[in-house]
Amino acid sequence: MRRLTAAVMVAGTMGATPAVAAASPEPPVPPVSDAARAAGLIDVRTVVPNAVIDLRYATPDNFVGEQLYPSDARCLVHESMAAGLAAAADALRPDVLVFWDCYRPHDVQVRMYEAVSEPGWVARPGRYARSHEAGLSVDVTLARDGNLLDMGTGFDEFVPRANAYATEGISAAARQNRARLREAMELGGLSVYSGEWWHFDAPNAHVDRPILDVPVN
Repeated sequence: MRRLTAAVMVAGTMGATPAVAAASPEPPVPPVSDAARAAGLIDVRTVVPNAVIDLRYATPDNFVGEQLYPSDARCLVHESMAAGLAAAADALRPDVLVFWDCYRPHDVQVRMYEAVSEPGWVARPGRYARSHEAGLSVDVTLARDGNLLDMGTGFDEFVPRANAYATEGISAAARQNRARLREAMELGGLSVYSGEWWHFDAPNAHVDRPILDVPVN
C-alpha cells in the first residue's frame, strides 16, 4: 500500500468496518493558513504522507450527531509532534495511520461538552488550551490493505471496552492491534490516554496554553 485517499467510505461510527479506497498520489499539501502557521500548526500530511484523514467532526457521523468542522477541515497538529508521528508511521508500515481528530477549536470543545458533560469522556473546556485544543493530541486508528483494523470498538464509543487496556469483550486480535498502535506511538514519544485507545498525547499536551483562535481549514 503506497498511498491512500484522505476519504474513508464510512459505514457508521458504530456499525460495519469502513473500507478505505486506494487512489493515485495526491497533489502537494497546500500551505496552512497564516493563523495556523503563527500558532506552530502544520498539516499532518506533510510529515505522514500516507496518512488517511477521516475527520469525523467534519461530518455528522460523530457522538454529537452534528457537523462541527467545515467540510474542508484539515488535520492540523503542533509542529512539535512532527518527528514523533513520522516515527510512529514508519514503525507501523505497511499499516497506515488513520486520523479521526487533530487540532480542535475551543468552540467545538464547548459544544462537545454540552452534548456529553462527562469529563472522563469529553474534557471540560476551560480558560486554557490543552490536548486537542493546543494541537498536541490526536485520535487515530490503523488501516491495512484498504480496511480499518479491528480495535474492539468504534471511535467515540463511550463504553468500558473503549479503555485503552480493556480486555473484557475485546478479542485477541483487537488487543494485539491496540498494542501495536500503542507501541508505535510510544516509539514516537506519544502516550495513550487510558480511557480511550484511540487518543494519544504529546509529552506537553496538558501544559496550560493560550486558547487558539485558528480555523481548522
